[in-house]
Amino acid sequence: MKENKSLYQHFLRAVSETFLIWRRECVRVFRDQGVLIFFILVPLLYPLLYAFIYTGEVVREVPVVAVDQSHTALSREFLTRTDAAPDLHIIAYASDMEEAKTLMKEQKAYGTILIPSDFSKRLNSGKQATVAAYSDMSGLLYYKAILSVCTDVSLDMNREIQIERLGNTTDEQDNVSTAPLEYEYVPMFNPQNGFASFLIPAVLILIIQQTLLLGIGQINGTAREQHTFHLQLPPGKRNGTFRIILGKSLCYFMVYAIMSTWLLLAVPKIFSLPQIPQIWDLMAFMLPFLLACIFFAMTMSILVFSRESCMPLFVFTSVPLLFISGVSWPGAAIPEIWKILSWIVPSTFGVNGFIRINSMGALLDDVQQEYYALWIQTAVYFFTAACAYYYMIRQSRRLALKQQKEEKGTDS
Repeated sequence: MKENKSLYQHFLRAVSETFLIWRRECVRVFRDQGVLIFFILVPLLYPLLYAFIYTGEVVREVPVVAVDQSHTALSREFLTRTDAAPDLHIIAYASDMEEAKTLMKEQKAYGTILIPSDFSKRLNSGKQATVAAYSDMSGLLYYKAILSVCTDVSLDMNREIQIERLGNTTDEQDNVSTAPLEYEYVPMFNPQNGFASFLIPAVLILIIQQTLLLGIGQINGTAREQHTFHLQLPPGKRNGTFRIILGKSLCYFMVYAIMSTWLLLAVPKIFSLPQIPQIWDLMAFMLPFLLACIFFAMTMSILVFSRESCMPLFVFTSVPLLFISGVSWPGAAIPEIWKILSWIVPSTFGVNGFIRINSMGALLDDVQQEYYALWIQTAVYFFTAACAYYYMIRQSRRLALKQQKEEKGTDS
């Protein structure tokens, strides 16, 4: 009976001390302007800025230069149709390629359409003609717009020339002759082929991970810089690493439960991005993702020795992490070594799972691989975070004692 009472009292004391650490961490977070920027301001404003930049979804009216060396009715017809397409706008008709190159160097145009002098002659003689399209590859969306418009115009003119030469008497014969196998292009889960629709969801997940890395890194960097890390323990305690981990992570989880709702539900709604999630499945998936990100950030904070050092350590990783997640670059084309390295960070599984649930309507059962991987990361990083904090507490206590001795020696 006494043992049970003692265990119960020990449990109550442990819970009380954990909530004391939680309360102190909440105060620390909301009093530190730098941490507030990473935890509140960046998640609030950065996705809005990003989404506003790509709010058009697709590039329209890309300025191009036309070089018509044929000067025939067919070449003018090709250029007229090209200019009429919503994605391109012919801003000038150059006399030769050198003039077109000059306009592209001055960035007055992002592409050139060259129609050779034998264009009509070859078509009228039953031979294959060519049209050359050149694009400024500094932006892949320019290339996509120029290529797709030139391809579509070529296909339309091919069909009309073929019908004219066949001499069919009915429209049905024309359709069967030019398109014996009918097809329809349907872009799945991104009907407008928008840039924002496929990229923004991945960025939102990455914002959660990176801001946690920066905010927690700044908190721990400040404590390590001032040799006060061990003072985060409850009064009179020399140990209590797990209580620190639980108390601090509870604070971060509460903040990011709110910020994640804004990032993952409100922002896509505001910008009309594809969004068809089952809310309970999404919430169940985000639970291990947030926990994995928090414990991962707490583990990585062992690399932060001062308040400012977290910036160069973690900011530059955002773009590489986006690439190896398999969203902005096809996962099948990523080398095996980078795939394995990508499994270290929670954002890889978080991005892929979130996109499938949010944009494709997948259920939790459909993302079991990512879901279980995040729970494994949660367990692993909880253990590594405990080890990291145990080391930082001991180091902080040792450095604080050394500093006190040096101060006493100086006073004497």
